[in-house]
Amino acid sequence: MLNKMNVCLGATKRLLARQYARTCATVANIAKPVIPSTVRKSMFENQKILPFSSFLTDTHGRQHNYLRISLTERCNLRCQYCMPAGGVDLTTKDKLLTTSEIIKIASAFVEEGVDKIRLTGGEPSIRPDIVELVGALKKLDGLKTLAMTTNGLLLSRKLPALKAAGLNMLNVSLDTLIPAKFEFITRRKGFEKVLQGIDVSLELGYNPLKLNCVVMRGLNEDELHSFVELTRDKDIDVRFIEYMPFEGNKWNGKKMVPYHEMLEIIRRKYSDLMRLEDAANDTSKAYQVPGYRGKIGFITSMSEHFCGSCNRLRLTADGNLKVCLFGNAETSLRDLLRDGASNEELIAVVGQAVGRKKKQHAGMSNLPSMKNRPMILIGDPNGLLTGGSIATSSVRFYCTTKEDNQNNQNNHDNYLDDPWTKFRDTNASLLQVSSMFHAPAPHENEPVQEPSKTATSNVNSEQVQLTHVDHQGQARMVDVSDKAWTIRRARAQATVWIGPEAFHLVAENQIKKGDVLKVAEIAGISGGKLTSQLIPLCHPIALHQLRVHLSLDSINHCVKVESEAVTRGPTGVEMEALTAASVACLTIIDMVKAVTREAEIRNLQLVSKSGGTRGDFNRTKNDNVPFRC
Repeated sequence: MLNKMNVCLGATKRLLARQYARTCATVANIAKPVIPSTVRKSMFENQKILPFSSFLTDTHGRQHNYLRISLTERCNLRCQYCMPAGGVDLTTKDKLLTTSEIIKIASAFVEEGVDKIRLTGGEPSIRPDIVELVGALKKLDGLKTLAMTTNGLLLSRKLPALKAAGLNMLNVSLDTLIPAKFEFITRRKGFEKVLQGIDVSLELGYNPLKLNCVVMRGLNEDELHSFVELTRDKDIDVRFIEYMPFEGNKWNGKKMVPYHEMLEIIRRKYSDLMRLEDAANDTSKAYQVPGYRGKIGFITSMSEHFCGSCNRLRLTADGNLKVCLFGNAETSLRDLLRDGASNEELIAVVGQAVGRKKKQHAGMSNLPSMKNRPMILIGDPNGLLTGGSIATSSVRFYCTTKEDNQNNQNNHDNYLDDPWTKFRDTNASLLQVSSMFHAPAPHENEPVQEPSKTATSNVNSEQVQLTHVDHQGQARMVDVSDKAWTIRRARAQATVWIGPEAFHLVAENQIKKGDVLKVAEIAGISGGKLTSQLIPLCHPIALHQLRVHLSLDSINHCVKVESEAVTRGPTGVEMEALTAASVACLTIIDMVKAVTREAEIRNLQLVSKSGGTRGDFNRTKNDNVPFRC
């Protein structure tokens, strides 16, 4: 009975939607006469000026001749400002627009005067029929520009066919020119593939090739000069984009680098930077270094909005029309199509939605509190989906859907929720993160000090807190995207007591399983590199060096294990050093267990760390921390 009621309710809903569309069409035909497409074509051929469609003109006089179509919600990257760390709820396939529906909707818009279509996502290039779809759209009479915004990973393989099919404008998203930082931002590898894609794009004659760079404080504003240098000898238009708030990206105004600040940083090196004249409806404020082939621009959605010249409409992958990127009002064109609405009825509903478009968005102070889709479910604004933090596809807590993530984290909203509150210097404005290290536990012969009342009160203060627990007590990763990139080192050590018999066999290399010291060394290095996959809340890190050294203590019948990890990045490598030492110790035990089952891992500890914002850490004042067996 319940299923029958649901079916009836669904049918009633579709009927009401159809009736509403027809009512809109009737009203629109009275107030806004429709010129048949055949007549429009005839008038165009006779070179007469055709008035822009009243359906696509809002009450503020803005003419919307630009449609952005999201082809998919899926992406092969996991950019931090776009994809919530806990994933998103993907729309089921039956509720996504089919290829024929995309073409039909696009055709209706083009007939009304849209002459530019941009394909976005998710990542549009992962759609299996992307080449065929581009070819079908390019055949639409009246469409002048067919563009695509991509992260660039698949360009070197797919772009030649896309170019032949009719793709004539391209934006590639790239937020950093440092490979390790690329992996940090995107949570995936692929930096070299993006560079290859850029080279192929230039070879195929995309001029200019637009590079979109989202600038975030403490993460990549130090690379502005490097991006400008890309324009010296190449036909590249680098567009610096202000960081914008969307659901799940943990936006904070302190992360945003406003346009004027970016401009000031660039002019410190390029004092002769020239302002160029902007094209009509251009979102970017254009500049050029004299003598350089390419140019740069700034997309100032937050600090200086360009709502007054907005000519864009957006179609989501599930068929909803958004008249404003930052607005939460949506109109389902998919449901109208599937209920049999004609083109006239479809455009009439579009006209009603466009007519309700507001003069401007709510402003920087209000946007973060407004409900909106995550960026990946909208279709990237001006190409915000980046090609440019560190992970592999097997790391489960960076996933596409929330279902994939449920076994790792129950509270998705707080997963990367780390407030950007305390900043330490005016140049870098970097967050001060509470130390995750505590005083070492006393050894067996050392007196245990009782905590004082002062110490107890300090523990309860706001200055001392567990960094991997949010205010609700849920486990979460710490957001390190605002921390300084420095050279970070960590050393760890441990001992494995194996007893006299096993020790003799190890020293003489007579263990049946092989060379214990060499195998344990290799195992320790391999384990250290996999730390983020073994310890759930550790950040994946690109290690520059990982060393494991083993030595024999004949007096105590122990194997001494030392490890050292080095990286350049925003977070330390203590856990990598500890994991490397731990795995080496476990390997030793595995290799000698046939001789003795009494082997023990003793005194596994962090010896030192350096390079962090909270200062260096040393377990003792001496360079050589004594081993204890």
